[in-house]
Amino acid sequence: MTIRRGDALPFGAPPAPEPAHDRRTQTLPAGVVERIIGKAPSSWTEGDLVDLVFDRGIRLISLMHVGGDGWLKTLDFVPRGLTHLKDVLSGGERADGSSLFKGIGIRPGASDVVLRPRLDTAFLDPFSDLPTLVLLCGHRGRDGQPLPQSPATVLRRAHERLSREAGVELHALGEVEYFLGKRRTESDMYGADDRGYHASSPFVFGEGLRRKAMAVLAEIGVPIKYGHSEVGYIEARDPDPVLWEQHEIELSLSPLPEAARWVVLTQWVLRNLAHRAGMMCSFAPIVREGHAGNGLHFHLSPVVDGRHVEIRGDGGGLAPEAKWLIAGLVRLGASLMAFGNRVDGSFVRLSQGKETPRAITWGDYDRSALIRLPIVPRTADGRSVSAGTVEFRLPDGSAHPYLLLAGVAQAMLVGRSAEGLDDLIKSASAARTDALSASQVPRHPREVAEALAAGRASLESGGVFPSDLIDDMLARLVPLQL
Repeated sequence: MTIRRGDALPFGAPPAPEPAHDRRTQTLPAGVVERIIGKAPSSWTEGDLVDLVFDRGIRLISLMHVGGDGWLKTLDFVPRGLTHLKDVLSGGERADGSSLFKGIGIRPGASDVVLRPRLDTAFLDPFSDLPTLVLLCGHRGRDGQPLPQSPATVLRRAHERLSREAGVELHALGEVEYFLGKRRTESDMYGADDRGYHASSPFVFGEGLRRKAMAVLAEIGVPIKYGHSEVGYIEARDPDPVLWEQHEIELSLSPLPEAARWVVLTQWVLRNLAHRAGMMCSFAPIVREGHAGNGLHFHLSPVVDGRHVEIRGDGGGLAPEAKWLIAGLVRLGASLMAFGNRVDGSFVRLSQGKETPRAITWGDYDRSALIRLPIVPRTADGRSVSAGTVEFRLPDGSAHPYLLLAGVAQAMLVGRSAEGLDDLIKSASAARTDALSASQVPRHPREVAEALAAGRASLESGGVFPSDLIDDMLARLVPLQL
């Protein structure tokens, strides 16, 4: 069927057939749009997306973006014709920056910002009743430059600064933990409190939703490592008739800006699927006191000259880049709680000590440490099947992934310039330091505020974090202290 690019877009046009693929590539978890266009997202052009809109009968264009609160926002369009479609794809649209970034230096009297679409982020909305193409956006100021207050700008600047000054492209993956809740029924097969790790159906009711989420995420272009049920399992007891169980979807290593995007999209998909299934979905650090809560740990992998750095070399010693990262997280880890542990429940979760770090230390395989070096799976002949990582175990489900990962990049540069680097690494080793005598992870918002105030110069260095943003984060910590 030939569709003419006239003044109006066709409603309900039949989708064009997908291009033929070799059978061996059909199950690869590439996004639907990537399969249709037939090339990698980094090569997509405005013309590719225009063709997609016409050939697939797309009716709406949805511009999504992350606000100052870390949540996805949406602005929808019905293209009136080819010119309007191209204008939206290339120029975006204005929005009220004082509402999106409240309290961080954008005055209501001069608050216009521009949502600028990134073509390589396009995907087909899996939840829309009408065919809808979604594009993620950055934010531009009135001068046409990236908006300093935008979380996407902050993260991109931190990522680029680390690459420019240290020659490192830092990759990350998030472990997205979440609880599903539903009213108990007589047909429920009960598990055991906080013993849900890797449980299988029928002893977990959310297995099907988790698997569907993984498939949907792959279709919209989010790379997945694996998924499983997690430790948390909370039986329904009077007067609360809700049965809660915990799951995790672990994403794949990607450059920091993409890693943050994958997290917010994963949370968006899970919320939508749970809503449609009549379930509750919570990323809260604590769902019920006395039980395991939701973390949002990040695994970090430095990339140099296009290759993932071996965290430990053949002799067992730490690579320089790993030392920088560990030292930086030891120095700034408490400050980063302002972005990674943002609600009252964060401190309840930490005080319980269930699956949470206690001391500002690092160690191999140590889940009680702030920083852990996980085991690397290997084949029988010793070949590693995944990159080694440094795991930052402090953040929880309240985290703002963009600002948190920007802070991690800044922390790595702090570690790189630290005097007495090797001594710092030794003194913070969990193998050498008793957990009770080591510096403790903050247990109160006041301590986080003090750490953020002490570390703000490092975060603001290089023009990455605007001072207004740090001021706002300090102000937000005050209500938590009451």
